Amino acid sequence: MTSWIKSAALALGLLAFAAGTALAGGDWEGVWQVKDTAGQAFEITLGADGSAKASLHESMVGSWKAEGDSAVISWKTGWTTKITKEDGAYKKTAYRKGAPLDGPPSNASDATKVK
Repeated sequence: MTSWIKSAALALGLLAFAAGTALAGGDWEGVWQVKDTAGQAFEITLGADGSAKASLHESMVGSWKAEGDSAVISWKTGWTTKITKEDGAYKKTAYRKGAPLDGPPSNASDATKVK
């Protein structure tokens, strides 16, 4: 095999890998049902454009990004929410403004993608 064919094959492989990685964010896009600190259900919508909003309160807007097995949502309120895939199920954890994301969450619930 000539070197240019090897180079082309490598480039195509890298493009396919990059495309698969970019599409992984699409798995998170949509509407997720979760629960607040009082156990009341609400929805979080993750947009294809990286926007996030929640039905809990109209001021709950922010942005999100895929990080490993999680979608990390940064709310304008300063809180951070993570939706994480663990053992084939999804879990929501929420952290107060300034709380470390590797520490205990302020709230946790199951998360279910509904749309």
